[in-house]
Amino acid sequence: DQLPLLRQADLEIVEELRDPLHGLIDQHLVMRKGGMQPGNALIVTKPVGTGTLFAADMRHEARGRWISDALANMTQSNRAGAECLHAHGAMACTDITGFGLLGHLVEMVKASSVDAEVDLASVPYLDGALETVAKGIMSSLQPQNLRLRRAVRELERISGDPRYPLLFDPQTAGGLLASVPHDRAEACLEDLHRLGYARAAVVGTVLPESNHPEPITILS
Repeated sequence: DQLPLLRQADLEIVEELRDPLHGLIDQHLVMRKGGMQPGNALIVTKPVGTGTLFAADMRHEARGRWISDALANMTQSNRAGAECLHAHGAMACTDITGFGLLGHLVEMVKASSVDAEVDLASVPYLDGALETVAKGIMSSLQPQNLRLRRAVRELERISGDPRYPLLFDPQTAGGLLASVPHDRAEACLEDLHRLGYARAAVVGTVLPESNHPEPITILS
């Protein structure tokens, strides 16, 4: 009513901008948090550790090459990785951001009604992350994420492992976490490495849902 001088074409553009629909996607191409199946391999496309590294950088306790490496990983797009995972049969996938690797895995197992097993030795870590965590340097978001440790089975057995805190490390521009059919995992990793995700790794396995209240088992 307040735009009487606009041409009809202009009005059509205005109406289009008011439309809350921002895009369309083929529903068969969507990867959701749910959909993991027992026996699937869990794949992470990028190393974790940005939270502790940048907390250390603010204290002037991080080496320059650690931060350079972290920035290079952060600026690497997840697009090619997502396409690769989908091509190898991944139906469940999410990006690893503020809730850390464990937090996002908990979301996925709940959405899929499964359990999961994670091997700490297989998780890729950014250069320097183990050193800064060993000094007790954590992101300010770490304590909030630690509340999710209630999802971990036999917590006393694993909580003393020096790599354990990095499961809760909040990521900025982190990689992807996906479940891929076991028989496609090796070929998927080869393709991810070829695409430039040099530290992509199989970090665990999806298990059938159990009667335990804690769905996550961590191997050291």
